[in-house]
Amino acid sequence: MANPNIVNVTSILGTTTYYTPSGTSAIVLLANTAASGLVYKINQIVCANVNGSSAVNATVSIYSNGAVAQGGAPAGGTAYPVISTISVPASASVIAVDKTTAIYLMEGTSISVTSGTASGITYTISYESIAS
Repeated sequence: MANPNIVNVTSILGTTTYYTPSGTSAIVLLANTAASGLVYKINQIVCANVNGSSAVNATVSIYSNGAVAQGGAPAGGTAYPVISTISVPASASVIAVDKTTAIYLMEGTSISVTSGTASGITYTISYESIAS
């Protein structure tokens, strides 16, 4: 089921999770595995600079075929940036996605993040897991 009907849902579960990549390569923040039967409504993604002394670049992308566990490299496909190489000032945050720009993450896709400095950005994502 690649696109669950969200009119006749059986459950909507809210979740917030976070991750601080230890490197500078693209890392999966949230994956919706193939045949999960779910669609994720992304309500908010915040990029917080935890470096403290200098700006750090942040990128958030949707991968068309990258559904692997959090912390792993995207499995492939094409990266479609939501924000690209945005400079986050020291000890500040940037909101990449909020409720006014919500995204639906379909089966077999993932959201990945890239930091310009290892351990420089903590990404927090709030989403709803919708099952029909």
